[in-house]
Amino acid sequence: MSNVYRIGDFAKRVGRSVSTVRRWEAEGRITARRLPSGQRYFDDSDVRTVLQPGFDAARRKVVVYCRVSSSGQEADLAMQVAAMQRFCLARGLAVDEWISEVGGGMDLRREKFLALMDSIDRGEVATLVVAHKDRLARFGFDLVEHVAARSGCEIVVANQETLSPQQELVEDLLAVVHTFSGRLNGLRRYEKELERANLTVAGDR
Repeated sequence: MSNVYRIGDFAKRVGRSVSTVRRWEAEGRITARRLPSGQRYFDDSDVRTVLQPGFDAARRKVVVYCRVSSSGQEADLAMQVAAMQRFCLARGLAVDEWISEVGGGMDLRREKFLALMDSIDRGEVATLVVAHKDRLARFGFDLVEHVAARSGCEIVVANQETLSPQQELVEDLLAVVHTFSGRLNGLRRYEKELERANLTVAGDR
């Protein structure tokens, strides 16, 4: 007897996101069945269809993402793009989309980065290529990779350290120090306010 899967369970079974399964439906690549109650479901035949080699590869993109932290690093960005072109050519990767962005590696709200992650979540990206892990995120690359893997996206890291400017690392570390310094100052103010409050209470007794 064939197993019955609701859309969330089916997505987990085939290792894709729910949004990807809905995209497949919209494209007519799979069709949900319905129980007498009207509830939509998939079965093992749909699982076998989706898990066939190349089922989703033909419609999914290879994307290269390049990033520098500031507009003054245009030369670094051009060098990074050129190096990625050589890397992809040597790997035999046919690139569908090139993304270049200017923004700090600690800022995970970068406009193009978020648009890329949305595209990955929709199952539109098969392979994402970056020069170095910190081109995507200075911290938290493992989480980004985990989210990508859940949507069937492989992240290929060229690991070219020369394309990860040391000056960026210095700037990001200074930003971390500045952030924690501000929090520490806030904590000290809070402690002083508590001391004053305690003294006031003690004086009123």
